[in-house]
Amino acid sequence: MSQSFRQPDILEIARAEGKVTVEGLAERFDVTVQTIRRDLTELANAGKLERVHGGAILPSGVNNILYEERRRLNEAAKTAIARACAAAIPDEASVFLDIGTTTEAVARELIDHRNLMVVTNNMNVAQILLANKSCHIVVAGGALRRADNGLVGHLTARTIENFKFDYAILGCSAMDDDGDLLDFDIQEVVVGQTLLNRSREVFLVADASKFQRSAPVRIGSLRDVHQVFTDQPLSPRLAEQCTGWGTQVHVTGPAPD
Repeated sequence: MSQSFRQPDILEIARAEGKVTVEGLAERFDVTVQTIRRDLTELANAGKLERVHGGAILPSGVNNILYEERRRLNEAAKTAIARACAAAIPDEASVFLDIGTTTEAVARELIDHRNLMVVTNNMNVAQILLANKSCHIVVAGGALRRADNGLVGHLTARTIENFKFDYAILGCSAMDDDGDLLDFDIQEVVVGQTLLNRSREVFLVADASKFQRSAPVRIGSLRDVHQVFTDQPLSPRLAEQCTGWGTQVHVTGPAPD
């Protein structure tokens, strides 16, 4: 079966079953798993599917992907982004690390930094940084979101208001064509919006899959961010806007297949 005929059928299966797997599709269409991976990559690049571990799901502008699936998604890209971001953070700095799988990757890259004070509303980040013996860790209290061990809401935001961070490391669930940063949970967005006003430098860490997604709640804009760390170039229009805003963009390179 030619690729042009196969991909619409893949989409129909995803709509009917909610998810498709590489192995299942390869067997169904009697093709190699490499062929199916190419199909899914092209459909993901077109914004029609979202790649997850072992397959793909339909993109959603209302509900986020399950946290464990997000952890597996674009792991190599997230590691490269995290490494570049961590290299821009000096020792003996105060840092806020947000909720998200990419900020968790940044935490792992900060293990060898000396004398950091890290404030986080991400209990996973706090657990990771226990391995850094010189790191002073403050957990910003709030309502526990069991899906990802994040602490969210106005109590978290009020804790953050007591600080002025050298660096805030933020993630987002989606990025619009105009540079707006978007998320799914308004309680988490309140935290992000507070951070924009309580940090000397704001770093956004986001892999290119975020450019193809949508979410309903606005955190802010790339205009509010000092540096962006990502794995693929922004669109020419958005890159030009970032230049005008003074937002530096660091591209680590495309994620391996």
